[in-house]
Amino acid sequence: MPTTGILPKSPPKIQRCAEVDFINLVDGLTHNVILAYEGSSWVVETHTILPEDVHPQITPEELNEADEAVRRNPDVIKLAAEIGVTPEQLHADGWSIGYDDRFPAKKRLQQCLLFARYGEHENLYAHPLDFFPVLDSNTFEVVHIDFAANRKSNGSLSVTSTKPAELGQENFQVCGRERIWPPTKAFEYLPDRTNLPPRDDLKPLHILQPEGPSFKVDGHIVEWQKWKMHVAFSGREGIAISTVTYDDGGNTRPLFYRLSLAEMVVPYAETAPPHARKFAFDVGEYGMGTQGNDLSLGCDCLGTIHYMPGSYIGHSGEPVTINKAICIHEEDDGILWKHTDFRPGGRSHVVRSRRLVISMVATVANYEYAWYYYFGQDGSVSFAIRLTGILNVYVLAPGESPAPFGSVVAPQINAHYHQHIFSFRIDPCIDGPLNTILESDILPLDSPTGSTDNWAGNGFIVDERVIKTAAEGGRSYDFAKDRRWTIVNREKKHYASGKPTGYGLMARGVCTELMAKPDSWVGKRAKFATKSLWVVKDDESNPRMWPAGKYVPQTRDHPTDSVGNWCSGGESLEDQDLVLFLTMGINHVPHPEQWPVMPVEKLEVTLKPVNFFEQNPALDVPSLPDPKSVLAFPTAHQQETQGAPGGTGSCCS
Repeated sequence: MPTTGILPKSPPKIQRCAEVDFINLVDGLTHNVILAYEGSSWVVETHTILPEDVHPQITPEELNEADEAVRRNPDVIKLAAEIGVTPEQLHADGWSIGYDDRFPAKKRLQQCLLFARYGEHENLYAHPLDFFPVLDSNTFEVVHIDFAANRKSNGSLSVTSTKPAELGQENFQVCGRERIWPPTKAFEYLPDRTNLPPRDDLKPLHILQPEGPSFKVDGHIVEWQKWKMHVAFSGREGIAISTVTYDDGGNTRPLFYRLSLAEMVVPYAETAPPHARKFAFDVGEYGMGTQGNDLSLGCDCLGTIHYMPGSYIGHSGEPVTINKAICIHEEDDGILWKHTDFRPGGRSHVVRSRRLVISMVATVANYEYAWYYYFGQDGSVSFAIRLTGILNVYVLAPGESPAPFGSVVAPQINAHYHQHIFSFRIDPCIDGPLNTILESDILPLDSPTGSTDNWAGNGFIVDERVIKTAAEGGRSYDFAKDRRWTIVNREKKHYASGKPTGYGLMARGVCTELMAKPDSWVGKRAKFATKSLWVVKDDESNPRMWPAGKYVPQTRDHPTDSVGNWCSGGESLEDQDLVLFLTMGINHVPHPEQWPVMPVEKLEVTLKPVNFFEQNPALDVPSLPDPKSVLAFPTAHQQETQGAPGGTGSCCS
């Protein structure tokens, strides 16, 4: 019988590769090397010497070394002694220098925020110091020391301009103030140090799965409730989830090629130098994975837990492993759906929701960031961030005002206003790789009340448009119009609505754009934060991964490999392999209830099916009463008879 059709091509070779950045300490230049694993050995494929103003990430070891570097510098020791702080009490939070064009672009620098610790395990952030050493990150020599001006009771500065003093000037004399001694009052958060009696009326709450979890794990492949995905650790992004599919009645449908936290920036509002250069890119400058916590069973996650380790290359070139970096578990999520037929004899049905949770926590100096991926039984995917930890603070002189850029959270403790802005990278594959973005606004009908087509005046419509070209790729959220975006596959249509299958971005209340001026130091470096959503065409030969560029430390403008340049020109965005960068965040105005440690602030965005499933995909989720649920006060219900519909005591009546 003759062969029909076309013979399949040979599958492409999958090459295992590694990428390494290293610094030549002789000339300070950064080298990038890509290696391929051939047979049983590594072979160098490319070796590139990067331009002198391009710098790799700062490693955790380099951040820790900042403590030792300031303690051995005689100028720092002398300045600390003048305000009553000994070398062993000195502690430094190392930050990337941010933007400071007084220094050569070639020099790799850290700015040090100084604190005193007067006892072991004491909260050092309660004792901020009034000066800022600048370190050479390669030699760990102190190359400069900055002093901040202070504010008078009317809010005016002790200097005439917020322009930084020239390096040749005597910086303390220029700042126009006296030295400020750190406050010595302790503000503790560890239970054994607060002197607060613990609450004694909180009874145990246990989460039990006697038959084990409902998810399956095979290496890095996770399956749960029709979902299947690959879960991995990234030293830069933390969690990277890829090849997400959903089993729709036996049909495996692709949804997302990759999901990750691609970047974030924390710009502060104080305009006085050196505070104005405080805007940390915690993903691009340091890496969220490298700062990940080793999680504790029964503390960070509750229930029946599976942990995945995370490994990255440390400062010395040796691997570093976090044993319990990623937590996977299930949790109850309230009601999934319910309806009661209110008519006499009508039936009621309620189904509880369960979700799969994949989470991680990172400590970035004073702050903690916990982020969660939620997969729901209704086909939804959510990305949530919880912010906690300790506020970044600075010392106030007695009687000094924090206005107009900060809040007093304790005596002499000023917490500057700031933003936390995150870039969530979504690489969609909705029913296939070629997708389009629809933008829709909810608008009142133009026709006035009393007109022939809007007599009662109640009409409103959905105004929908296609994002067509790269130049249109940067979008701003409009709260008044309840703006929303949907990722669609125009080749696939819903059987009843006739509309393309898609997933909608439910971003109401989470979109936050940069408050700083577009041409500000941070505005030029963090252009991704100036729009709520960026839509770009991906480039398979050079994937568009990092919205602020691949090499972030000490950039002075948005790099060529960043969203500011990707979203320009007439390149089509219709029916293309797309990548989305969603900008989400909070404007943080601190208050005393967030001191000395901050209760969590929450952000969450959801991707929900829109015209994707024939009907509610959760109709087959079983509904069974929980046999472990009991009445808290049984005697209070002894005389009850059934009243309203749905009160039979069963989930299904």
